[in-house]
Amino acid sequence: MKRYWPLALVVLVLAGLLWWALGGSRGAPGVHFAQVRHLTIESTVPTNGRVEPVEWGAARAEIAGVVKGIGIQRGQHVVKGEPLVTLDTSAAQSELAAALAKQQEARTEAANLAQGGREAQVSSLRDSIRSAEAAVKVAQRSYDSLSRLAKQQAATRQQVLDAADALTRAKMQLAAYQDQLRTLVTRGDITVAEAKAKDATAAVTLAQHRIDLATVRAPLAGTVYQFDLKVGAYMQPGQLVAEIGDLDQVKVIVYVDEPDLGRVKKGMPVNFTWEARPGQHWWGRVEKLPTQIVPLDTRRVGEVTTIVDNPNHELLPGVTVNATVISAVEKDVVAMPKQALNRLRGSEGVYKLSGDRLVWTPVKTGVSDINNVQILSGLGPGDRVALPGDTELKSGMTVRVLE
Repeated sequence: MKRYWPLALVVLVLAGLLWWALGGSRGAPGVHFAQVRHLTIESTVPTNGRVEPVEWGAARAEIAGVVKGIGIQRGQHVVKGEPLVTLDTSAAQSELAAALAKQQEARTEAANLAQGGREAQVSSLRDSIRSAEAAVKVAQRSYDSLSRLAKQQAATRQQVLDAADALTRAKMQLAAYQDQLRTLVTRGDITVAEAKAKDATAAVTLAQHRIDLATVRAPLAGTVYQFDLKVGAYMQPGQLVAEIGDLDQVKVIVYVDEPDLGRVKKGMPVNFTWEARPGQHWWGRVEKLPTQIVPLDTRRVGEVTTIVDNPNHELLPGVTVNATVISAVEKDVVAMPKQALNRLRGSEGVYKLSGDRLVWTPVKTGVSDINNVQILSGLGPGDRVALPGDTELKSGMTVRVLE
């Protein structure tokens, strides 16, 4: 029986070693791994933005009044100068009629004065002058005849004197009529009448201008993207009627967080999505970089201007869209998931699988996207790196590979 003791001892030792090996393997923590491989990485800056028209104009009421007619609706395309709404012009029409009447009256008065006075007055004075001229002629003949007869002693001296007085009175009457005609219209009367005519014309022009202003017109060609008026609304001077813009291209102000601004350059492509149109994408480009940092809620951002083609006018001014700036595209690079990257004692690295153990391996990284990061050195395609889980990872620890 004693001779079997060494053999039994060997079997017992081998069984213990086998149990320890199997138990140790089963007792090692399980860890998920990712494989390093070649990928195309798009480095992006995700954010949001606000849509605005590149070119736009505001149509405003220039006079006060009640909206009487509406010729447009939101989303309609208009040409420059096209009527949008019309305000009630009843008061202005009355003012125009009164101004036209005064203008006609003033013009008539000015024309009469330019001809010497009112026609009836001028005609009456001219008739009186003609009668006075005839009376002078008669008196002159009578005086001449009596003067000859007096020389022949056929008429008395008194008769000659009476005839002379009659002639003088006739001449004086003629002169009075002629002076009255000359002074019927003075230069001052004509000046006043002309000034009244000009004032009346100005009043007509003003009344007509007010009527013209009652029609609010499009300041430029484009699409009406803001319009809420209804017939009967009362407008004040300067009040907004409509906003019109060219929506073939729109401007999107993209809010880029301060730490990401260094990654954004002019000309970079930008992808846009809008929650109101799921699954649809629009592409634009960075047009202008910010000149200052501004607060936005709890963020500090730079306002990056982008230009987006919008041929179907689906992106509307004022809406908020999601934006992704494509800052770099690296094709066929060595990459791994970003979540496998760790920082130890101030340097970046990963826990690489070597056999059944983890080995801390420093790496140098390049561009990254949301999920992956480029590896410039430290790893190669096919290497397996540990992903974070419930177990705290340490270099040298034995692990079980979880699929």
